[in-house]
Amino acid sequence: MSNEATVHAGTADPGRPADIASYIDHTLLKPEASEADVLKVCAEAAEYGFKSVCVNPVWVKTVTTALRGSGVLTCSVVGFPLGATPTDVKSFEARGAVLDGAAEVDMVINIAAARAGDKGALVEDIAAVAETVHAGGAILKVIIETALLTDEQKVLACQAAVEAGADFVKTSTGFNGGGATVEDVALMRRTVGPDVGVKASGGVRSLADAQAMIAAGATRIGASSGIAIVKGEQGSAAY
Repeated sequence: MSNEATVHAGTADPGRPADIASYIDHTLLKPEASEADVLKVCAEAAEYGFKSVCVNPVWVKTVTTALRGSGVLTCSVVGFPLGATPTDVKSFEARGAVLDGAAEVDMVINIAAARAGDKGALVEDIAAVAETVHAGGAILKVIIETALLTDEQKVLACQAAVEAGADFVKTSTGFNGGGATVEDVALMRRTVGPDVGVKASGGVRSLADAQAMIAAGATRIGASSGIAIVKGEQGSAAY
């Protein structure tokens, strides 16, 4: 399990825009994104010192090659954006992403299982992907899609993620209505404790947004507005 939740807080000051860059997964998940778009995001991440570039699996090789030597990680989504694919398919997709160079994998849970209160199904789904990801030396972030869950269901999903060996829990895909809120981040942090990361993603578009999420317990920020955030500007709604 990742120790980033406790370690990261001592290595950067989220009150300073220059330092907040190291919290950001610079994200491009639009299905229509072109190779030129992806390479642009990679160049931006290297320039500003973002933590990772997060893309769809088809672009992982491209991103890994473009970021080589930059210190910026490659992150891939899995089971995205619905989470409604079989566990073995998610594991296969995750294995391919890691083999292509992903150092981090963000998977979407079985949202229906969370809504049904089926913790066993959640643990089984997440644990299988965690085993695959960790075998390849990568870390796993688990997207619980907070906008579709009650607080009780959010807690259940976070508990399942911890039990299954996830390194992070993550608020949202950004594609299913609603995004990160301070309240959800705080709830997730209380649930997972200090040793599991919390990623706030979806709708984080300004420095103030990012600082509020970090104050609530986030150790990572997923955003397509990373440059605006570090510049203290307001980003767009595009993801």
